[in-house]
Amino acid sequence: MPTFQISEAADLLGVSADTVRRWVDSGRLAASRDASGRRLLDGAELAAFMRAGADEDPGRRVSSARNRFQGLVTNVVRDRVMASVEIQAGPHRVVSLMSREAADELGLEVGSQATAVVKSTNVVIETTGGHHA
Repeated sequence: MPTFQISEAADLLGVSADTVRRWVDSGRLAASRDASGRRLLDGAELAAFMRAGADEDPGRRVSSARNRFQGLVTNVVRDRVMASVEIQAGPHRVVSLMSREAADELGLEVGSQATAVVKSTNVVIETTGGHHA
């Protein structure tokens, strides 16, 4: 069973290590301790926590898309017809190409908050390692 240290869980959750520690201390997230006394989070429990957190947004629109990345607009490039909009959502950079009209109607500008909604039938998953059967 994979386990994660506080700092690794923080990177995955897109929050600070202090936030993860507070969640563990308050009982919101379960953790155990290794032989050295470091806190470890169970991978399956962390995944369940992340799934549950994705459903907590009360303002969520009804949609078949399940991948949402809330972040800050870090770059907008407009030409006469199209716009490229970049959002930094935690450690994730998401770039969207859209009509200039849509970017203007949404009021997208550097520093504004936005959510990238991704729906795709072709998603590539990569890992840095794993278990072999």
